Amino acid sequence: MKALGYACPETLEEATALLAEYDGRARPLAGGTDIIVQVREGHRDLDLMVDVKRIPQLRQLTHDADQGLLLGAAVPCCEFYEHAEIASLYPGLVDAAELVGGTAIQSRASFGGNLCNSSPAADTIPALIAHQAVCVIAGPGGQREVPVESFCTAPGRNVLGRGELLVSLRIPTPAPNSGAHYLRFIPRNEMDIAVVGAGSSVVLNDAGDTFVSGRVGLGAVAPTPLLVEEAGEVLSGKPVSDAVIDEAAAAAGNAARPISDMRGTIEQRIHLSGVLTRRTLVKAVARARGE
Repeated sequence: MKALGYACPETLEEATALLAEYDGRARPLAGGTDIIVQVREGHRDLDLMVDVKRIPQLRQLTHDADQGLLLGAAVPCCEFYEHAEIASLYPGLVDAAELVGGTAIQSRASFGGNLCNSSPAADTIPALIAHQAVCVIAGPGGQREVPVESFCTAPGRNVLGRGELLVSLRIPTPAPNSGAHYLRFIPRNEMDIAVVGAGSSVVLNDAGDTFVSGRVGLGAVAPTPLLVEEAGEVLSGKPVSDAVIDEAAAAAGNAARPISDMRGTIEQRIHLSGVLTRRTLVKAVARARGE
């Protein structure tokens, strides 16, 4: 591993200026669980690490009923799920955060870092899609926002341009009678990367017997994590039943565009997309009903 420069700015302006100055030869450093390994193994060739943990906006973790959740890009996973009040509102995100490596990794890794690494198999992204997260991005030209399902553009690539960094994630307050869940399938515990990951959220009517709306996110079945809009359309306005859930699960399987690799085949991934979507929807419904 070659010698690298290190900077620790305390404002967004300083950070974006450094990233712009190095023009692709610098990367933000939060937990470092991905970027340090990539540089050490020669997968990324950088000149500067920009430590963003002292920038207040990247460390925010606040919730307001009207404004929703503001989750800073550098907030560690464990800090999120150890916040009892926030964790109780976003159980689907807790499901995902608790699967990001082991306990030691979760004390460093963040939702923002997992998103910026932009792996198709990232655990947090399908859950963020299910929760309607919006990415807040800062750069030399100011701030902009991008829906999380549009953030990744290819394996390991995303919409961040010259000098830009992810500041935070804005996530709406869950509606009444709503629930969410995330599941993944892995071949064995020693290979801790999803063959398929599925995150689902639902909103039910007051009686709990009809879907008002639903969202399904899939990981590891396409070049980028997917929002399966067809599954949400199947659920909307339909009675809560096995038949409707099966139809939404089938829509998820049909949306999958996987490859075969050492972790799984195309056929297996398509099958798992439906299976995991069904299971996450069943659990999301149970949570929406308070079960």
